[in-house]
Amino acid sequence: MAAAFEIDAVASAAFAALGSGRQIAPFSTHLGSFSLDDAYRVTNAVRRLREARGERVLGRKIGFTNRTIWAEYGVYDPVWGFLYDRTVRDLADIGDPFFLSGLAEPRIEPEIVFGLASAPDPDMDEATLLTCVDWVAHGFELVQSIFPNWIFNAADTVAAFGLHGALLVGERHPVAPLRVDWLDTLSDFTIDLYRDGARVDRGLASNLLGGPLTALRHLVNVLARDPANPPLAAGEIVTTGTLTRAFPVSPGETWRTRPDGIALDGIEIRFA
Repeated sequence: MAAAFEIDAVASAAFAALGSGRQIAPFSTHLGSFSLDDAYRVTNAVRRLREARGERVLGRKIGFTNRTIWAEYGVYDPVWGFLYDRTVRDLADIGDPFFLSGLAEPRIEPEIVFGLASAPDPDMDEATLLTCVDWVAHGFELVQSIFPNWIFNAADTVAAFGLHGALLVGERHPVAPLRVDWLDTLSDFTIDLYRDGARVDRGLASNLLGGPLTALRHLVNVLARDPANPPLAAGEIVTTGTLTRAFPVSPGETWRTRPDGIALDGIEIRFA
């Protein structure tokens, strides 16, 4: 385990790169030992730095739940990071276009987003876990890499905010009236991702460890073993990971989705 001063130094370096578009060498390349446990202590330290400048935690993002991309990045287990009030926006409130400035090598990920009505328990199965969910939405997460060329290990990604840049949330649908339907469809739908009208990928719900609820359950259990960070609480937002591959985005592009087999509309965003 890294010493406390190393944790603070890593947190300070990550925090200094935040929002600048600047990139730095992966921490794992110059620290003698840098584990996932160390990285989640960095997550807690970065949270304190962000809160000190007025940011507020809104929830969590889960990354690398899509098993089909593990080999592409050399990361073979899910990770998580905090969401903040400065990084989460409702798509309906975003002017056209969305500006990419400040993000380092941004990529786009179509995701399923949950809003929690109550705190989930590690012993819950997925049907019971769904009773903790107030609403479900479709959104885009913009991920970024403060490490050049997206080269890192798992601990690096955790220390770098779970690669989170922004979360753009679509229409929120209440779960309670159609809970049985949501339970069925959340594990069995497809989604097509388009760039400037051309389809670039098709994703499956089952890519996410079996489905978005499975990804949420994984996070609940990981946090139950985390001594440095709090468990999920009522009111938190959780975005569950990319359903497709993550694709680089550039100013001038328009991206949209078309879900099929689930009661969610497609979403669209243009970048500048």
